[in-house]
Parts: sequence; structure tokens; C-alpha cells
Amino acid sequence: MTLPAVDIDASVAFYKGMGFALIVLSPHYARFECPEGDATFSVHLSVEPSGASGVVVYFECSDLDVRVAELQGRGYVFSKPPTDERWLWREARLQDPSGNTLCLFWAGQNRKNPPWRVSAAA
Repeated sequence: MTLPAVDIDASVAFYKGMGFALIVLSPHYARFECPEGDATFSVHLSVEPSGASGVVVYFECSDLDVRVAELQGRGYVFSKPPTDERWLWREARLQDPSGNTLCLFWAGQNRKNPPWRVSAAA
């Protein structure tokens, strides 16, 4: 996935501060490796902030509460603290410098195998 960024330098600092590893950088583009797993994502220069698109980017982390506390200690502001949700995930939300909504979450087995999972025969 690629997110819009109105300021590449601010986005790079924000995501590196969250623990993502910068692997590609140009004046209009940056790509990161996620701290857990093998996923990558990027930001691309945009003239306008993303606004209220309704899109939420989810990053799963097994140490959600510890990570949120560490980020808050470094000045990251969360619009929603870690909260147990009715869909059996624990989530916290914040916005990046361009206004993209991010959700840090932990779902464990419930991400792929919730109690209401559709059977293979369906």
C-alpha cells in the first residue's frame, strides 16, 4: 500500500520513530519495512492531505499496549487508546503527519479464525 504524504521528510521521521525501517528514499517517495513480518508500505508525495477518506491502515503488533505506551512517551498522540473491541481485537488509533488514519492492533487467532468465521463449504 502507498499512502499520500504532503511532506516526505515529516512522514519519514514519523514512521521511523514508530519503528519502521526506511529502505527506499527519494524526494517524492519513501518505502518502509514493517517491524514484524515481511510486509512493506510506502508514502508518495501528494499536494493535498488525504482528508477524511474513511480509509484506515491497520498494522498488527503483538505488543500493542507496550508499543502504544512507548510511542506516547515519545510524543505520539493517539485519538483512541488501546481498547478491546466487540470483534475480539484490541485497537489503538492515531494519524500520521498527512492525516492518514492508522490503527495499531492485536487480534491473535481472531484475525483469521474468529468464532464467526465462514466455513470452507460456504
